[in-house]
Amino acid sequence: MSELGHVFIVGIGGAGMSGIARILVAQGANVSGSDAKESRRIDALRALGVKVYIGHSGDWLEGVDTLVFSTAIPESNAERRAALERGIPELTRADALVAVMSGSRGVAVSGTHGKTTTTSMLTVALQHCGADPSFAIGSELNETGANAHLGSGEIFVVEADESDGAFLQLAAVAAIVTNVEADHLNHWGSLAAIEQGFLEFARNVQANSGFVTICIDDEGGHRLAIDAAELGVDVRTYGARADSLYRLVEPRLVGRGWEYSVEHAGARIGTVSLQVPGMHNALNSLAALVTGIGLGFATDELIRGLAEFSGTRRRFDFKGESHGVRVFDDYAHHPTEIEATLRAARDVVGDGRLIVAFQAHHYYRTAHFMKEFGAALGLADEVVVLEVYAPGETPIPGASGQTMASNVPLPQGQVHFEPSWSAVAGELVARSRPGDLIMTLGAGDIGLLGAEVLELLAERA
Repeated sequence: MSELGHVFIVGIGGAGMSGIARILVAQGANVSGSDAKESRRIDALRALGVKVYIGHSGDWLEGVDTLVFSTAIPESNAERRAALERGIPELTRADALVAVMSGSRGVAVSGTHGKTTTTSMLTVALQHCGADPSFAIGSELNETGANAHLGSGEIFVVEADESDGAFLQLAAVAAIVTNVEADHLNHWGSLAAIEQGFLEFARNVQANSGFVTICIDDEGGHRLAIDAAELGVDVRTYGARADSLYRLVEPRLVGRGWEYSVEHAGARIGTVSLQVPGMHNALNSLAALVTGIGLGFATDELIRGLAEFSGTRRRFDFKGESHGVRVFDDYAHHPTEIEATLRAARDVVGDGRLIVAFQAHHYYRTAHFMKEFGAALGLADEVVVLEVYAPGETPIPGASGQTMASNVPLPQGQVHFEPSWSAVAGELVARSRPGDLIMTLGAGDIGLLGAEVLELLAERA
């Protein structure tokens, strides 16, 4: 990456940006950046020699040759203004990702939900096959503690973000689409526009003579598979449907994880055993298996690799147990994700109760899916709803945590709106008893509550 010179990354502590920074450092680039606050990811980058500033100022750009920013960073940002004044070239996050992937065989994992876990599963499976792929993932692998790595192999596995259309810039020889649903409507405007975006994504892979693995258990994925195939795209379908090219059969709960068999062309090709819970994760693992097979790796080796996958941070993330109460955290922030996560939690909790705290992310998503959020949260036994996490956004009337709580179809005493952050952990503990499972859900900072919940459980005992 010597052609980029000294690279400065705005928002370097974010999941995507910190991964790009790691790859750039491994490629020999001089990297610095800024973020609004300290974080674990920033500590990890500093350990690699990256200079990170807290706060935003044009003064940080002395000696910088290229500035990288995400679409969430406005033109009014101090570093962006300084870059414009000094004539420093700017790259979007997608541009930077394309640059670091140059010369690799790209494998892009997309979908409205499940991207992070599926990308992680495929990465671990390929590592087991000895491929040593490069990867850039939206969360940290439990196995390595890293969200990005520059491998020695030719494959680069990347989580392809559709939220701002950035996935359309990636050059990939293989891709996965886990599902296609309405989300990120602040960018796309409608489900029809999102579906057209995924179709263009598939056609881009076709242009590289590649193949696309699509889940047809999902209605949007099924429509995409049909439309893409009609355009000549090499589509490899998977799911539990009878017409799936790779079919998941005989799923069964074994311990905390799932086990299932795979049929292809009418024949059993293997049995997959997973450590992670949830039928949605069984489908995610099948996507990784199908894609690995398409890349030329041995089925049995891929299956053994999937069996070793232990999860990623903030995806059904076990925080600990205190006096019979288990505490988990998950990034789920869309109704479909919440439903899948809580159904998986039911498999884990057994005879205990499921106590959930949820923090919605963005006013537009809250307003659009208010009833769907309520229905999904109704799968829990007790629900604590926080105020919406939407820093810097203009509130939308009615898109509030209190309104969401009123949409949860549980008895009044089992649903509580808690506007005070400091009171949430205590509310969860007060509602719990031995055998229960407490889960925090959301894309904001709610994941920080787990440690406090465990402390209060210990104090109560």
